[in-house]
Amino acid sequence: MSDVRVYVEEAPGQRRELEAPTDMGLSLMELLKANEYPIQATCGGMALCATCHVEVLAGPALPEPSEDEWAMLDTLPVLHETSRLSCQIRLTPRVDGLVVRLAEVA
Repeated sequence: MSDVRVYVEEAPGQRRELEAPTDMGLSLMELLKANEYPIQATCGGMALCATCHVEVLAGPALPEPSEDEWAMLDTLPVLHETSRLSCQIRLTPRVDGLVVRLAEVA
């Protein structure tokens, strides 16, 4: 079993390292919720609500968002070039070192 490291920028220059196994099929949203970040995820991770919006700051390239994810991102009042839904980011070895910031809830 291998672990993946994800970093959450909590304030400028302040990052918290989170670690999770890659063999459980977890999403970034589930990791954030398990670490008590204020992620609503009212749709349960189905890309239907956009309440798990994060901004990707650095790290490995992610696959392009699906049409469903784009549709939800497009509904946000504030959208960044690197906005993603954390429920759609799977914790696999390819995301090791990812740095994200929770988007502000409007």
